[in-house]
Amino acid sequence: MAEAMGLRERKKLQTAMRIYRTAVALFAERGFDNVSVQEIADSAEVSKMTVFNYFGTKEDLVFSPIEEHFGDLARAVRERRSGESAVDAVRRQFLELVENRDPSVGLHSEPFARQVHRVVRETPVLMERAFLAAQKGTRDLAAALAEETGDPTLATIAAAMLSAARNTLIEEHHRRAAAGESPDAVAADAPRLAERAFALVENGLAGYARRP
Repeated sequence: MAEAMGLRERKKLQTAMRIYRTAVALFAERGFDNVSVQEIADSAEVSKMTVFNYFGTKEDLVFSPIEEHFGDLARAVRERRSGESAVDAVRRQFLELVENRDPSVGLHSEPFARQVHRVVRETPVLMERAFLAAQKGTRDLAAALAEETGDPTLATIAAAMLSAARNTLIEEHHRRAAAGESPDAVAADAPRLAERAFALVENGLAGYARRP
């Protein structure tokens, strides 16, 4: 029974991945608004009902596999080591994802990951969903910090700064990848840039951009 369940789960995962990749490829080629769910189903060789069984909405065809990553910051803080600050935890998690060339931080050798990012950037409804998901991730981080510190105001400010630093680094990875740089070349610079970005958060803005 365990083996049979394992096989069924693998087949379900394979089907979901086939639908996902088919949808993203069509969206990248023709635009999100110009592709119907029926066309995706036909290309993936499944029924339209099957598509909706795996993905509740058309937007989910892009977001379902990646939306969990908007909670990475809060997870880093909640699961941080004893004696580790919030900044240290977020920086460590970010650098671990860089080392693994994780698509969630804009580093992956496969063009598919860049396709997903481009589809989102070129589609207003998806950009709005990305913005809302990112805002929720920041609020979740603020809640985790406030729970520990008892100061929701400073927790909200800290969460906003940590989110901004991390998101800016990720966008820089995407920018360089879109310009033709390899993931390895981008990743080689990532630790230095991350140290500078998170040091700015850690040390605050005192003295930043002071005119001579």
